[in-house]
Amino acid sequence: MLLTHSGEYVQLLTPRGERVDAPGFDPWVADIGSAELRSLYEDMLISRRLDTEATALQRQGEIGLWPPLLGQEAAQVGSAHALRQSDFVFGSYRENAVAYCRGVDLTTMISVWRGNANAGWNPYDISMAAPAIIIGAQSLHAVGYAMGCNFDRSDDISIAYFGDGATSQGDVNEAMVFAASFSAPVIFFCQNNHYAISEPVGVQTTKPIADRAPGFGIPSIRVDGNDVLAVFAATAIAADRARSGNGPTYIEAVTYRMGPHTTSDDPTRYRPEAELEEWRAKDPLDRVKRYLINAGALDDAQLQEIDDHADEVAKDLRAAIRALPEPDPLSFFDTVFAEPNAHLARQRSQHAAYLAAFDGGER
Repeated sequence: MLLTHSGEYVQLLTPRGERVDAPGFDPWVADIGSAELRSLYEDMLISRRLDTEATALQRQGEIGLWPPLLGQEAAQVGSAHALRQSDFVFGSYRENAVAYCRGVDLTTMISVWRGNANAGWNPYDISMAAPAIIIGAQSLHAVGYAMGCNFDRSDDISIAYFGDGATSQGDVNEAMVFAASFSAPVIFFCQNNHYAISEPVGVQTTKPIADRAPGFGIPSIRVDGNDVLAVFAATAIAADRARSGNGPTYIEAVTYRMGPHTTSDDPTRYRPEAELEEWRAKDPLDRVKRYLINAGALDDAQLQEIDDHADEVAKDLRAAIRALPEPDPLSFFDTVFAEPNAHLARQRSQHAAYLAAFDGGER
């Protein structure tokens, strides 16, 4: 069993940027030197910059809604880098840093939030399913895909990302039953960001979420979700177990949502400022930056280069979004089914008539 002691979690890099030993986990990050850690830091910084830009775009009326990931960069970037490109990712609506690491086109990352696309990116382009809005549904999809990997005798795996709130959903628990029963090569990756919309995690459980998995026969790891090295190690261990035919692993990454649930949310109504300040001191980017600077592996010129790259990526995102053509309202019906049918044609005709009532003409 990989289950850590209740209330504790694996940590390799402290908030002060100090490297600490963690027997059993250190070997999994032995190949991550200064250059690799700088790359992880850069991906986290770019993810944050993209997130900030998308939030600003929503506030300016360029997109309708955005689910910020501020504070969760290490959990997403660390886990994404521990996967193979052929592994399949099933995320919720907040895993945009994972999508960035998988190589998603920035326009398709955000076009669905502008209303220019029905589902965003093509899943097969980056081996990552489109964002799942239904809470926890992606866990079932991930298990089904993993079972398919077993049937195909492939050593690819799948991973399901979800938040602490989703752990109270039936879909997640049912997925764990199937995964355990069929030894599916899947990772359940829970980002415990402490809030399910406005409900604190303490209302859902009085024990660490990772403690639930062994009840299903699934070993679990509780890890500091703001520590990119610890997250990488935990995910690498889980991926190796899955590829070796040892079935699923559950990871609880203890992190914190420093922004709102979505841009329609006001976290000041339910979250004390002192709590937010406490977690700002555990910022996932700051600890990597401190470690690299103290190790002499990151200087001012390199920091500026990374910042400039992040700004350029954000600039490209803004330009791409503003350049998107407005979709034809009736194009919504084009990809509902693979083949046309009378039922859909009737709905299309009715909607066309509805639209014509506003402008006096056919569309």
